Amino acid sequence: MKEKLELVLYTRPTCSDCQDAKKYLSANSIPYDHKDVSEDLSLEQDLKKITGNRIVPVFAFYKKGLFGKKSLVNNFIGFERNKDEIINLLQMKKD
Repeated sequence: MKEKLELVLYTRPTCSDCQDAKKYLSANSIPYDHKDVSEDLSLEQDLKKITGNRIVPVFAFYKKGLFGKKSLVNNFIGFERNKDEIINLLQMKKD
């Protein structure tokens, strides 16, 4: 049985790679939870916990464990350079 993954995408409006990522997800009807770091500065702390820095876009893939608790499965910084791996995980998310 494949695990169902949830995607959280961290972006900033001034980031062109972020905009490309959102366009790709929308064009392919891929659901995700969008976190705009510019609107909520506390999200920068989340980014630091996930990746160790504040660079966006960050694709954070979670799975739900027992009792509904989410655990981080994988994360990627940047869309274009990680596109193949991200698409593979998104395919798993759709299945």
